[in-house]
Amino acid sequence: MLKTKMKHLLTAAAITTAFAVAPLSAQAGDKEMTSVEAGKKLAFSRSQGNCLACHAIQGGQLAGNIGPALIAMKLRYPDKQKLFDKVWGKPNTQVPNSMMPPFGQNGILTDKQIHEIVDFIYTL
Repeated sequence: MLKTKMKHLLTAAAITTAFAVAPLSAQAGDKEMTSVEAGKKLAFSRSQGNCLACHAIQGGQLAGNIGPALIAMKLRYPDKQKLFDKVWGKPNTQVPNSMMPPFGQNGILTDKQIHEIVDFIYTL
């Protein structure tokens, strides 16, 4: 009889713990940004990606007009890797005399950050 009571207590404790911890793990998942969300944050950031300084982007405020508007990016860059290479700054992808900084080549952004920006830009 004591074993049965102990089993019931352990089961009840396990169930209670599971219900207590479940909301915490759900909240942690909600706070994680997707790659697209992180890319948008970087693209709109005035201190990191700062794409808005030169490019008009839907949803962005005080956009520059030095570079082309970032629209129809899947049509303009069917190969996503070519868009990454352009942002990274690979020499063979750059327009001669372009003012766009080579973000990856100069270490302005990490490869991960560039991938996030490209993921966001690819949705435009």
